[in-house]
Amino acid sequence: MQVLVHGGAGSAPDDPESRRAVLERAAETGTAQTETVDAVEAALNVLESSPRFNAGVGSAVQSDGEIRTDAGIMTDDRAVGAACSMPGVERAVSVARVVMEETPHGFLSGDHAVSLAESAGIETDVDLWAERTREKWADLEPPTGGIRSELDWINERFGRSDPDGRDDGPRDHDTVGSVAFDGDRLAAATSTGGRWLALAGRVGDVPQVGSGFYCSPAAAVSATGAGEDIARVTLSRRVAGHIERGRDAQSATELAIEEFAELTGSTAGVIAIDARGTLGSAYNSDAMQTARAKDH
Repeated sequence: MQVLVHGGAGSAPDDPESRRAVLERAAETGTAQTETVDAVEAALNVLESSPRFNAGVGSAVQSDGEIRTDAGIMTDDRAVGAACSMPGVERAVSVARVVMEETPHGFLSGDHAVSLAESAGIETDVDLWAERTREKWADLEPPTGGIRSELDWINERFGRSDPDGRDDGPRDHDTVGSVAFDGDRLAAATSTGGRWLALAGRVGDVPQVGSGFYCSPAAAVSATGAGEDIARVTLSRRVAGHIERGRDAQSATELAIEEFAELTGSTAGVIAIDARGTLGSAYNSDAMQTARAKDH
């Protein structure tokens, strides 16, 4: 089993060594599994429980002061599951897996996704606030006049208010992702708490198949970064397409990020593993921490 994980493409972290240690533990946890879908879920569960990342505990806060989590998971036979806008759900990727394996659907949202999580024995009503997010939110003065005032407020802070629509806001895209290959099967998964000060109910790229995650017989891919732009260019599917046309995982991720920057002017990162077991990662943000592990 090979597992590659990322901790988000964004600004350089304040405590990179501590974050790296968690990423390495996540990758090792994944390689201890016998199935690739188990591997990507187990790896992300480690990261979702750490307040150092924007997924599960420590997730970003939306304009109404609520934390809502999203995730997607996919296997190389194109089985797919996604869940979004879930308050109080730490293990978002586990809910996405339930959608994939126990429902006839590919995507479930909001309170209904939370109810599904409860029915599957996944813990809900979890306190997703971390010390750093409480402090960051306490420094703000959110409006109380309803959605229109919230919209005016977040337009000044979300980083998409310039005339050209470029992503010139803070680089805090600490979404987490994992890809795995066992010599035969591939799987990919991505989990997030969204982006800081998004309008309440916003859903980004992460739970959208082909955008925040994608898996085919050729490649497993996870993306992170400016979610609206990642979705516009279906970044994860783009990486897989390059691999399907003959590139290895590393050159495919590099080319996709080059194309993404040209098309959007935004920042992102991707990780991938192909059916030959080649790993790849690329980003155009200040930093993107990754960790990899392989069983022996």
